[in-house]
Amino acid sequence: MSAMAVGTSTIDGYSTGGDCASTLRCLQALGVTIEQTGRDPQKGLALTVTGRGPRGLVSPTGDLDAGNSGSTMRMLCGILAAHPFRAVLTGDASLRRRPMRRVLDPLTRMGARASATDGRPPLTIEGSTSLSAIDFEPEVPSAQVKSAVLLAGLHADGTTRVRERLATRDHTERALTIFGGQVSMGGGSIAVTGGQRLAAQAVSVPGDISSAAFWMVAAAALPGSEVVIDDVGLNPTRTGILDVIRRFGADIDVLGTGDTAGEPAGSLVVRHGQLRDVEIAPGEVPGVIDELPVLAALATHGGSLRVSGAEELRVKESDRIASLAEGLRRMGAEMDEAPDGFHVHGQRRLRGGDVDARGDHRLAMAFAIAALGASGPTTIHDAGAAAVSYPEFFSMLESLRA
Repeated sequence: MSAMAVGTSTIDGYSTGGDCASTLRCLQALGVTIEQTGRDPQKGLALTVTGRGPRGLVSPTGDLDAGNSGSTMRMLCGILAAHPFRAVLTGDASLRRRPMRRVLDPLTRMGARASATDGRPPLTIEGSTSLSAIDFEPEVPSAQVKSAVLLAGLHADGTTRVRERLATRDHTERALTIFGGQVSMGGGSIAVTGGQRLAAQAVSVPGDISSAAFWMVAAAALPGSEVVIDDVGLNPTRTGILDVIRRFGADIDVLGTGDTAGEPAGSLVVRHGQLRDVEIAPGEVPGVIDELPVLAALATHGGSLRVSGAEELRVKESDRIASLAEGLRRMGAEMDEAPDGFHVHGQRRLRGGDVDARGDHRLAMAFAIAALGASGPTTIHDAGAAAVSYPEFFSMLESLRA
């Protein structure tokens, strides 16, 4: 938003993770001036971003490398669709395996030329200054695809509408509003009208609830534990994780709620409780899609977890269902796979073992949380993948040990 806005924005609390660093590099390659003005060990980076206004990005001199970040790649596609130059977006080996036709197809309908080999990166975007608005319903619920279409719609002729059968996270809609954009929401659809200009803002980013989920689960899993997490985002499209952990039996208090740059935020106090059996139905999956690996880890401490309607896990940074099952079984868990989900039987205590995160940050951290309840040691290969979203994860884990 800051890159597309008119003026200079300040951002406090920007993530130190690799995915967010990829976003900065790509925007800088497109001519955006970004300066780091501070770094807080607890809250992240402070940035100033000088926006280039509508359609103000410049043609890059080389490929845009999104690293491991599907969010970076898909949302940049929407922005670049309205710019009259050719850009190639690529990423690491994991990102180059992920499906992108779901975002290329609507942008092509709008008038951009968007192509890829077998629907996977590298992607080539040749934008247009005469995009047409569309009425679009994604086949698979995806906040990233929704965001790409809405960002393209800011510069399209007419009103672009995205219809959702299942609601997905709404950070883009909230951010557009904060930066002065007009967004219409209701009846399961989100709409923007083309020709809008965003205005620079001073914003502060609350803590990521998907990262906080690992500490919530650790506290819920281990008897006698209590963890307090301050300044965490409590966007209602993201707090499904709280409901699920409560159903497992943990005690969660929400304190001091307020608003941070259009996002609800507050503090959480999480305490251990006797773990129970839990089932997550398809309608709940979009709200907890990123937290499913660590919820599976929670089930290895007791209770059980059955998930269905989560086939999207098969096309994340890894095949998260297969890789999760392989790792937890190596640690001694009993886990059944299904095409669209899994069942973790929590009656058996883990023994520990050698596991491979397969380049997936969420699996690296989920295996670590599962290992806290094992009778023996666990070695996590490729654990450095955690730096994609949470470079401080293992040092924070060490600091929380009693």
